[in-house]
Amino acid sequence: MPRMQAHVWVMLKKTVLDPQGKAIQQALASLGSSAVRDVRQGKFFVLELEGLDRAAAQKEVERIAREVLTNPVIEEFRFEIVATESGAEKSGAATSAPR
Repeated sequence: MPRMQAHVWVMLKKTVLDPQGKAIQQALASLGSSAVRDVRQGKFFVLELEGLDRAAAQKEVERIAREVLTNPVIEEFRFEIVATESGAEKSGAATSAPR
């Protein structure tokens, strides 16, 4: 079975205020980047996977993201599975459904 990586992005839901993103946006404006109107701050995880086929990897990563990496009340996630086989990368992406 191929070795894979899962890339998981976790962001606050659009309906949740993002004070850290707002602080970053204000800092950018004070540094002259006035074209940036909004910033949403999030988290990025890289999971190394082994011993799973692609379907099992997607199920496992979705479970981990939903149960461990996010707070489903205020956050949403998306992920992609990247298989590395003899130097070539293949990608398949999935996004969580908003609750």
